[in-house]
Amino acid sequence: MNKAQIIMNDLIATRLKKLRKRNRFTQEEVADALNISQSSYARIEQGKSFSWTNYLNPICSLYAIKPDDLTSIQSSYFDEHYNERKIAFANTTQISEKLIELYEQRLREKEAIIVRLKLKIQRLKSQYK
Repeated sequence: MNKAQIIMNDLIATRLKKLRKRNRFTQEEVADALNISQSSYARIEQGKSFSWTNYLNPICSLYAIKPDDLTSIQSSYFDEHYNERKIAFANTTQISEKLIELYEQRLREKEAIIVRLKLKIQRLKSQYK
């Protein structure tokens, strides 16, 4: 094995693990779909086996991707999903910040209501003394 093959194998292993987790499959479920043992699939996902090449088409069918999506050094499939996650994270952060802002506003409103009610209680107490 040369260094390029090892790097490619590691890249594929990482992508296979991401695909499996993104699709919420267990290693056993993927292994069953490929008709191999879970331990064989685990070795592929750990980058310890080059046998993923024997299962390229079934893997691509399972995840509804093209072989190039999995094997290209710069895969638009993985880049697009990475960018979507960055956007989703940014949106989540913006939503969180807005929620915090609204929560703080509600707390200020609550404090103002409490102050008004305390004043009202004091006026009522002074009326009945």
